[in-house]
Amino acid sequence: MLANVKNIESITNDAVSLLRQIVSIESFSGGEGARSSFIYDFFESKGFNPERIENNIVVKSFNAGPDSPVLMLNSHIDTVRPGNGYTFDPFKPPVNSELVMGLGSNDAGASVVSMITAFMAIQNIPFNLLLLLSAQEENSGPKGISLALKSCGRVDAVIIGEPTGMKVAIAERGLLVLDGKAKGVTGHAARGEGVNALYIALEDIERLRSFKFEKISPLMGEVKLSVTQINAGTQHNVIPDLCTFVVDIRPTDMYSNSEITDLLKEVVKSELTPRNLLNRSSATPAGHELLLAVERLGIDSYVSPTTSDWLRLSFPAIKMGPGLSARSHRPDEYVTVSEIRGGIEGYINFIQNLKF
Repeated sequence: MLANVKNIESITNDAVSLLRQIVSIESFSGGEGARSSFIYDFFESKGFNPERIENNIVVKSFNAGPDSPVLMLNSHIDTVRPGNGYTFDPFKPPVNSELVMGLGSNDAGASVVSMITAFMAIQNIPFNLLLLLSAQEENSGPKGISLALKSCGRVDAVIIGEPTGMKVAIAERGLLVLDGKAKGVTGHAARGEGVNALYIALEDIERLRSFKFEKISPLMGEVKLSVTQINAGTQHNVIPDLCTFVVDIRPTDMYSNSEITDLLKEVVKSELTPRNLLNRSSATPAGHELLLAVERLGIDSYVSPTTSDWLRLSFPAIKMGPGLSARSHRPDEYVTVSEIRGGIEGYINFIQNLKF
């Protein structure tokens, strides 16, 4: 039995009920208002004093005193839009005793309710807890976690709730998207006139495909690069004078996004323009108490290929939560009740074993 938790079955049932209610409320990135209001009212009904910053919710449990360390629990309340293929209404899913179904149930509703439950259950720890349920995570919006952090004050470490199967991500790759633009000269295809921008782009794409980054991260491995979109031409008999393409890059801790951009610009003829240079890779500092707790508890750790709000944090962090990443952003999304229970137990056990 976990310390300070008298009835894990009861609080799991409450968490499942809460998740079913949350999932039923539409909360696309940038439009989380109704879900934010529901969660705010929930905390008020439980006797807490939540703070609302746009659609972000902040709740504090500072029982250890103003000078004690602060552990932040963070997950996000927004979702992507539902893709094609749902066999049920994503906001009115069927009720199943073993599953919670619906858009955002796995990513990251299960983490949200497990963190809420752990936050309310934990008592008598020698540090303070701050729960931040953030908005606009899925679209990296300006009114998400970056805005909310300005009102949070001191933070010493963070647990980020994402569907990891309760394994611990001790690092995650960054994200760099480059827009490529190859320029040619238009002409008539029948006469072989002009300079074909599509061919220029294809040659550059092959150069990018074969490019090898020299520095390999001991933790994250090689930088990963994929060309994911290409567009050219107006009609069949006109040589295209413009071809655009998109490069998806997952950086490691060995390169900054600016360094990667500069390296690739040197090997292609096309213009390469980064959409955002701020989505850097992240890693838990070696020797930090978060890592030591992972080792003490024997929790499996890994490097995450997906990004989260971690890339917007300047504090030591890990990523851990119930559910599986493979279910995210897919039709008929779900999480199991047993995973939610495991999330609650896992968070409580981890937090109680931290030694700040």
